[in-house]
Amino acid sequence: MEHQPPTPSSLSSSTTTTSSSSSIPSQVSKTKELDYPLHAIGFEIDEVSPSKITGRLIVTYKCCQPFKVLHGGVSAMISESLASMGAHLASGMKRVAGIHLSIDHIKRADLGDLVIAEAVPLNLGRTIQVWEVRLWKTNPDNMESRSLVSSSRVTLVCNLPVPENAKSAGDTLHLAGALLELEAASCFLTLPGCR
Repeated sequence: MEHQPPTPSSLSSSTTTTSSSSSIPSQVSKTKELDYPLHAIGFEIDEVSPSKITGRLIVTYKCCQPFKVLHGGVSAMISESLASMGAHLASGMKRVAGIHLSIDHIKRADLGDLVIAEAVPLNLGRTIQVWEVRLWKTNPDNMESRSLVSSSRVTLVCNLPVPENAKSAGDTLHLAGALLELEAASCFLTLPGCR
Protein backbone atom coordinates (compact mmCIF):
# COMPACT_ATOMS: atom_id res chain seq x y z
CA MET A 1 0.00 0.00 0.00
CA GLU A 2 1.46 3.38 -0.99
CA HIS A 3 1.52 6.28 1.42
CA GLN A 4 0.84 9.63 -0.14
CA PRO A 5 -0.77 12.07 2.29
CA PRO A 6 -3.58 14.16 0.82
CA THR A 7 -2.79 17.51 -0.73
CA PRO A 8 -2.93 20.04 2.10
CA SER A 9 -6.22 21.86 1.91
CA SER A 10 -5.76 24.06 4.92
CA LEU A 11 -4.51 22.85 8.25
CA SER A 12 -5.69 26.12 9.74
CA SER A 13 -9.34 25.34 9.00
CA SER A 14 -9.65 23.39 12.25
CA THR A 15 -7.39 24.80 14.89
CA THR A 16 -6.83 24.92 18.60
CA THR A 17 -5.49 28.01 20.31
CA THR A 18 -2.92 27.54 23.04
CA SER A 19 -2.29 29.95 25.87
CA SER A 20 0.56 31.47 23.86
CA SER A 21 -2.03 32.51 21.24
CA SER A 22 -0.45 30.46 18.45
CA SER A 23 -2.95 28.73 16.20
CA ILE A 24 -2.25 25.03 15.67
CA PRO A 25 -4.34 22.17 14.30
CA SER A 26 -6.14 19.98 16.80
CA GLN A 27 -5.06 16.32 17.09
CA VAL A 28 -8.24 15.23 15.30
CA SER A 29 -7.78 17.62 12.37
CA LYS A 30 -4.11 16.61 12.02
CA THR A 31 -5.10 12.96 11.78
CA LYS A 32 -7.85 13.79 9.28
CA GLU A 33 -5.38 15.69 7.08
CA LEU A 34 -2.62 13.07 7.36
CA ASP A 35 -4.55 9.80 7.09
CA TYR A 36 -8.29 9.89 6.59
CA PRO A 37 -8.88 6.14 7.16
CA LEU A 38 -7.21 6.42 10.60
CA HIS A 39 -9.32 9.48 11.36
CA ALA A 40 -12.47 7.60 10.34
CA ILE A 41 -11.94 4.98 13.06
CA GLY A 42 -11.12 7.59 15.71
CA PHE A 43 -7.33 7.28 15.74
CA GLU A 44 -5.44 10.41 16.81
CA ILE A 45 -1.84 11.07 15.80
CA ASP A 46 0.30 12.51 18.60
CA GLU A 47 3.92 12.61 17.42
CA VAL A 48 5.29 12.82 13.88
CA SER A 49 9.05 12.65 13.23
CA PRO A 50 11.47 10.65 11.06
CA SER A 51 12.42 8.60 14.13
CA LYS A 52 9.03 8.01 15.77
CA ILE A 53 5.32 8.21 15.00
CA THR A 54 2.84 7.82 17.87
CA GLY A 55 -0.89 7.97 18.34
CA ARG A 56 -3.87 6.61 20.22
CA LEU A 57 -7.26 5.06 19.73
CA ILE A 58 -10.20 4.41 22.01
CA VAL A 59 -11.69 1.09 20.88
CA THR A 60 -15.23 1.78 19.64
CA TYR A 61 -17.75 -0.18 17.60
CA LYS A 62 -16.19 1.33 14.43
CA CYS A 63 -13.03 -0.73 14.96
CA CYS A 64 -14.36 -3.89 16.65
CA GLN A 65 -15.04 -7.33 15.33
CA PRO A 66 -18.31 -9.08 16.37
CA PHE A 67 -16.88 -10.19 19.75
CA LYS A 68 -16.42 -6.52 20.78
CA VAL A 69 -12.62 -6.57 20.61
CA LEU A 70 -10.26 -4.58 18.40
CA HIS A 71 -10.29 -6.02 14.87
CA GLY A 72 -6.89 -7.42 13.78
CA GLY A 73 -7.25 -5.66 10.43
CA VAL A 74 -7.48 -2.34 12.25
CA SER A 75 -4.22 -3.11 14.06
CA ALA A 76 -2.64 -3.89 10.68
CA MET A 77 -3.98 -0.67 9.13
CA ILE A 78 -2.58 1.39 12.01
CA SER A 79 0.78 -0.36 11.65
CA GLU A 80 1.13 0.21 7.94
CA SER A 81 -0.09 3.80 8.14
CA LEU A 82 2.30 4.84 10.92
CA ALA A 83 5.27 3.05 9.36
CA SER A 84 4.52 4.67 5.99
CA MET A 85 4.38 8.15 7.52
CA GLY A 86 7.69 7.58 9.29
CA ALA A 87 9.37 6.14 6.20
CA HIS A 88 8.13 9.07 4.11
CA LEU A 89 9.72 11.53 6.54
CA ALA A 90 12.91 9.48 7.03
CA SER A 91 13.44 9.23 3.26
CA GLY A 92 13.46 13.01 2.90
CA MET A 93 9.80 13.28 1.88
CA LYS A 94 10.15 10.75 -0.96
CA ARG A 95 7.33 8.49 -2.05
CA VAL A 96 7.24 5.13 -0.24
CA ALA A 97 5.20 1.94 -0.59
CA GLY A 98 4.67 -0.90 1.84
CA ILE A 99 5.81 -4.23 0.41
CA HIS A 100 5.51 -6.52 3.46
CA LEU A 101 3.59 -6.50 6.74
CA SER A 102 3.99 -9.13 9.44
CA ILE A 103 1.87 -8.79 12.57
CA ASP A 104 1.50 -10.80 15.77
CA HIS A 105 -1.67 -10.30 17.78
CA ILE A 106 -0.66 -10.86 21.41
CA LYS A 107 -3.62 -9.77 23.55
CA ARG A 108 -7.05 -8.43 22.85
CA ALA A 109 -8.15 -4.83 23.36
CA ASP A 110 -11.78 -4.66 24.43
CA LEU A 111 -14.46 -2.15 23.54
CA GLY A 112 -13.67 1.06 25.46
CA ASP A 113 -9.94 0.32 25.95
CA LEU A 114 -7.38 3.01 25.19
CA VAL A 115 -4.78 1.73 22.70
CA ILE A 116 -1.52 3.57 22.16
CA ALA A 117 0.67 2.98 19.10
CA GLU A 118 4.33 3.64 18.40
CA ALA A 119 6.28 3.16 15.17
CA VAL A 120 10.10 3.27 15.19
CA PRO A 121 12.59 2.46 12.45
CA LEU A 122 14.71 -0.70 12.63
CA ASN A 123 16.53 -0.03 9.36
CA LEU A 124 16.62 3.21 7.37
CA GLY A 125 18.19 2.21 4.06
CA ARG A 126 18.08 4.35 0.94
CA THR A 127 15.79 1.95 -0.90
CA ILE A 128 14.37 -0.31 1.84
CA GLN A 129 13.20 0.65 5.31
CA VAL A 130 11.94 -1.63 8.08
CA TRP A 131 9.76 -0.25 10.85
CA GLU A 132 8.52 -1.86 14.06
CA VAL A 133 5.04 -0.87 15.21
CA ARG A 134 3.68 -1.84 18.61
CA LEU A 135 0.20 -1.31 20.01
CA TRP A 136 -0.53 -1.45 23.74
CA LYS A 137 -3.73 -1.19 25.71
CA THR A 138 -3.36 1.08 28.69
CA ASN A 139 -5.22 2.57 31.58
CA PRO A 140 -5.83 6.31 30.93
CA ASP A 141 -5.33 6.95 34.67
CA ASN A 142 -1.94 5.20 34.68
CA MET A 143 -0.22 5.41 31.28
CA GLU A 144 2.77 3.44 32.64
CA SER A 145 0.59 0.36 33.07
CA ARG A 146 0.24 -1.17 29.63
CA SER A 147 -0.15 -4.54 27.90
CA LEU A 148 1.14 -5.38 24.43
CA VAL A 149 -1.75 -5.90 22.00
CA SER A 150 0.20 -6.40 18.78
CA SER A 151 3.70 -6.18 17.36
CA SER A 152 4.42 -5.79 13.67
CA ARG A 153 7.18 -5.22 11.18
CA VAL A 154 6.54 -3.22 8.07
CA THR A 155 8.96 -3.27 5.12
CA LEU A 156 8.77 -0.36 2.70
CA VAL A 157 10.44 0.47 -0.58
CA CYS A 158 11.60 4.10 -0.61
CA ASN A 159 12.69 6.85 -2.95
CA LEU A 160 10.09 6.03 -5.56
CA PRO A 161 9.48 8.68 -8.21
CA VAL A 162 6.62 11.03 -7.38
CA PRO A 163 4.15 11.55 -10.22
CA GLU A 164 3.68 15.16 -11.34
CA ASN A 165 0.06 15.19 -10.17
CA ALA A 166 1.14 14.27 -6.62
CA LYS A 167 4.15 16.54 -6.06
CA SER A 168 2.53 18.23 -3.04
CA ALA A 169 1.28 15.01 -1.45
CA GLY A 170 3.86 15.06 1.35
CA ASP A 171 3.39 18.71 2.28
CA THR A 172 0.71 17.96 4.88
CA LEU A 173 2.89 15.42 6.68
CA HIS A 174 5.88 17.76 6.71
CA LEU A 175 3.76 20.65 7.98
CA ALA A 176 2.12 18.51 10.69
CA GLY A 177 5.53 17.43 11.99
CA ALA A 178 6.68 21.04 12.20
CA LEU A 179 3.45 22.11 13.91
CA LEU A 180 3.73 19.32 16.49
CA GLU A 181 7.25 20.55 17.33
CA LEU A 182 5.89 24.10 17.66
CA GLU A 183 3.07 22.84 19.89
CA ALA A 184 5.52 21.02 22.17
CA ALA A 185 7.73 24.12 22.43
CA SER A 186 4.70 26.31 23.12
CA CYS A 187 3.48 24.00 25.91
CA PHE A 188 6.96 23.97 27.43
CA LEU A 189 7.14 27.77 27.43
CA THR A 190 3.81 28.09 29.24
CA LEU A 191 4.95 25.94 32.17
CA PRO A 192 5.85 27.92 35.31
CA GLY A 193 9.58 28.59 35.56
CA CYS A 194 10.32 27.80 31.89
CA ARG A 195 10.46 31.36 30.58
